[in-house]
Amino acid sequence: MAALSQLAELEDLEIQLLLEGVHRYYGFDFRGYAIAAIKQRICALLQADQLSSISRLQEKILHEPAYLERFLLNLSTHPPGLFRDTTFYQTVRTQVVPLLRTYPSIRIWLAGCSTGEDVYSMAILLWEEGLYHRCRIYATDFNDALVQKAKAGIFPLSQMQHDATLYQQAGGKRQFSDYYAVSHDSAIIHADLKEHLVFAAHNLVTDASFNEFNVILCHNVLVYFNAHLQTRVHRLFHDSLARFGILGLGQRETLQFSPYQQCYEPMKTPAHLYRRVT
Repeated sequence: MAALSQLAELEDLEIQLLLEGVHRYYGFDFRGYAIAAIKQRICALLQADQLSSISRLQEKILHEPAYLERFLLNLSTHPPGLFRDTTFYQTVRTQVVPLLRTYPSIRIWLAGCSTGEDVYSMAILLWEEGLYHRCRIYATDFNDALVQKAKAGIFPLSQMQHDATLYQQAGGKRQFSDYYAVSHDSAIIHADLKEHLVFAAHNLVTDASFNEFNVILCHNVLVYFNAHLQTRVHRLFHDSLARFGILGLGQRETLQFSPYQQCYEPMKTPAHLYRRVT
């Protein structure tokens, strides 16, 4: 048991050294991420690339800048498809959309957009509700490679065929295939759905607020942060959200125990949606 404990301690130390090296050399700061979550992703990368140790991974990242992108992609969240959280999108249609109808213009921030599934899910929903022309949707991620992939709006056709079922369960009003064109084995989102989208690199850990929003959505990102970083991000969201604006978090995330909990009123829904009141 002592040997196993020492091995785990050594792995934690190697991870800390790796993250410190990435921060100092490249400027990406993952030092406040939850150690258990980041260790799981690093171990998966070691196995996939047949690397013998975390120290070997650190050497590869620091001496092969091209490998950094693979490391960053591994640490980024990768949603499995569009409309994957059907309860959330049903709730947006029934409870959030009526509120948004009262605004002459609507600014929405999707923080941690990854490869764009949530971005285009929201665009489709707002299009069907007749609100898209009033919206500006800002999609950001710390990883610029992911941002560019999201901006392209190209997905595996096999994925889209699966997502069609989720779209219908989420309250879709048309044929899901109306929103993309098929090219070989890829689905390309129609240009009309990109017209009001703004894609940009933004790091929740280090960057400041850049606008005031009526809606902020951040799914399955905070779960990877420690308590200190979560507090920092909640401060950023509070500073960026207009009064009576809506904050949406992932299924495993909550405002409970946050210093900003009293600034929000939970919406009466199984989805984790909150309305800023102060």
